[in-house]
Amino acid sequence: MSHRNARLTFHGRLTIVDRVRRQGRPQAHVAKEMGVSRKTVIYWLRRYDTEGESGLHDRSSRPRSCPRRTPAQVEQRVLELRASSRRGQDWIGPELGLPARTVGRVLRRHGVPYLRECDPLTGEVIRSSKATATRYERARPGELVHMDVKKIGKIPDGGGWRAHGREAVSTTRDRSGKLGYDYVHSLVDDHSRLAYSEILPDEKGTSCAGFLRRAAAYFAGHGITQIERVMTDNAWAYKHSLREVVAELGARQKFIKPHCPWQNGKVERLNRTLQSEWAYRQVFTSNDERAAALAPWIEYYNTQRRHSALGGLPPTSRLSPT
Repeated sequence: MSHRNARLTFHGRLTIVDRVRRQGRPQAHVAKEMGVSRKTVIYWLRRYDTEGESGLHDRSSRPRSCPRRTPAQVEQRVLELRASSRRGQDWIGPELGLPARTVGRVLRRHGVPYLRECDPLTGEVIRSSKATATRYERARPGELVHMDVKKIGKIPDGGGWRAHGREAVSTTRDRSGKLGYDYVHSLVDDHSRLAYSEILPDEKGTSCAGFLRRAAAYFAGHGITQIERVMTDNAWAYKHSLREVVAELGARQKFIKPHCPWQNGKVERLNRTLQSEWAYRQVFTSNDERAAALAPWIEYYNTQRRHSALGGLPPTSRLSPT
């Protein structure tokens, strides 16, 4: 199939040959009828004379050789690191000393799916998604923070189905009692992406208010001494229990439009990262073990983990030294 800007398809080229060779019409007249130059008509006539009808088909414009293409052994190393670490191009590139764009092209060339389409534990493709092209970012730390809660099922002692498989758990599970959920409360700074998370037993108003106070203290310890706006969804606890804390901080509370979670997208993205890189990244044999791993992971996220929106730097790179 010809590209979208091509004047002629295979059938158009065949028409040129028919009108000039079989009907004996002048090349200039045929060129005018087809809306192309006489040079184009001559080009396709020569192709036809040399190769026959098969010469009128499209050809790949790919060069026969590419001396600067990434070596095969380097491409293989990229694929191995992607399979073992399940990281994106912005992480793999600096690890191997390659531009992130080069890594992305290698992954696409070999048909490797995007991370957003894969299961974080197994790497298998489980879904498809789309990314939005509309992005925004506040100009300074503390100008806007995003707050949300993520509910995650608790892990039974000894491990759940991720440790033993679904079939084993379905036959041995005690259905007389429910394990319940952990409520992961998170706060993210819009400009620096600095994050703070805690696991609490519920998402009630008092829990949300206490978390916001502790999160603000954490931010202050990292140089964000003034929070100007707090963005949340329209949950009852947020609408009725944060007013006092927000006033104490000298901030203003903002609510997203109902049923539009993408407006609180930075903390929603953190929730997904928490799931894929902390909660479901490895097999935990108890709920306490997973809970104990949260604080170290948040420290790693803020100080070491590369962030594509920050040019491959961690969130603390945008904060003044404290």
